[in-house]
Amino acid sequence: MAKKKTAYVCQDCGYDTAKWLGRCPGCGAWNTMVEEVIMPERKAGLSLGLSTSAQPESIENVTVDDMPRFLTGSGELDRVLGSGIIPGSVVLIVGDPGVGKSSLTLKVCANVAKTGKVLYVTGEESTRQVRMRADRLDAIEKELLVLSETNLDLIEQHVLTARPRLLVIDSIQTIFRPDIQSAPGSVSQVRECAVELLRIAKTHGIAVFLVGHVTKDGTLAGPRVLEHIVDTVLYFEGERNAQFRVLRAVKNRFGSTNEIGLFEMRDVGLVDVPDASKLFLSEMQADSGSIVVPTVEGTRPLLVEVQALVAQTPYMPPRRTSDYVDIKRIQLLLAVLEKRVHLSIGACDVYVKVAGGIKLDEPSIDLGLSVALASSFKNSIVLPQCVIFGEVGLAGEVRAVSQAEVRIREAVKMGFKNIILPKKNLERLSLDLPVKLYGVENVGEALRVALK
Repeated sequence: MAKKKTAYVCQDCGYDTAKWLGRCPGCGAWNTMVEEVIMPERKAGLSLGLSTSAQPESIENVTVDDMPRFLTGSGELDRVLGSGIIPGSVVLIVGDPGVGKSSLTLKVCANVAKTGKVLYVTGEESTRQVRMRADRLDAIEKELLVLSETNLDLIEQHVLTARPRLLVIDSIQTIFRPDIQSAPGSVSQVRECAVELLRIAKTHGIAVFLVGHVTKDGTLAGPRVLEHIVDTVLYFEGERNAQFRVLRAVKNRFGSTNEIGLFEMRDVGLVDVPDASKLFLSEMQADSGSIVVPTVEGTRPLLVEVQALVAQTPYMPPRRTSDYVDIKRIQLLLAVLEKRVHLSIGACDVYVKVAGGIKLDEPSIDLGLSVALASSFKNSIVLPQCVIFGEVGLAGEVRAVSQAEVRIREAVKMGFKNIILPKKNLERLSLDLPVKLYGVENVGEALRVALK
């Protein structure tokens, strides 16, 4: 048996070296090198099951097997994945504790088990605990197999025996290889276990779902190389006490990374939200500082209510608070309103909230957010049944945005009668819809139209 040796591995990027370094040569981070015992005979090529006898060939001669996708039973998850699961793919689902990762994966397992065998491996719960959650979620299926195990060698044996259509590992940080002398969840264990599961998925055509932990900053715990190994990385967004959850793809080799899935947390687990705009606007009230903005995530238009509260304060410096809109964007728009529209808003506290807890980061919300801030500052109600979108520049000009027609049609579908948009977008439109369109060139003009 080969002797064990010590190496220093970066916790962020997985870079390893024979001696300790204060700064990682791979990612440049300071004080991230930790000492671990590794097995020198394990090589990356062997871990991946790569053949050393493979020869290069023309890409024209490479055959592509027909690998049809199969559905998860959740329309929102299928949308994010790209119309379903590809056999042999590895999907990593990451999110805060209690956000609904285990509930979603268990429900998907039950849906897939209606047409094929599924193996759910839990390293954090007993099979009895999984059964209790399955009863609550109505996820009881005969072909859904449950295994409480953390030893990857034993898990592989059960996988090869059962030959499931879908394998779920909950979670990857609890799985370990007995031939690696490190604790479960360490850099070496997570990296090698992920590589071995990737080999199993590609060799046997088994789709694998990995559930991952996050750090206190909300990023994936463990080596960053884990995101490079898998085919798809999905992040859950939303507070554990919030009603809605957003599933967003940050990497997808088999689909778009612009799509999002919307879920609502109920007693029976996560439920798809196909008509999100109607749900987000169901409790909207006409008041100052409240405006509706149309945002587009991938191919999906959403109407979201943005609320702004501007209040005088005797304390300096004034507060700027927002959980779902970048605070730098708010500061920029406040400066534009102060300089270009001459609103003395700089000495006021500003609070911004997005109804439903959806994070907004596209430039098209600039104009609507500016109107909401001015509306609250002036204590003036916005034009009734109005939707506003457009990008705002530093000179106060309103710039055109993409997919204007998609946004307008979604607003018309929800019954809105007035739409304020960039003048450049209005000039390019050829729509015959029962709605009044106002094309504006700058923020001042938009405020004159919206705050009549």
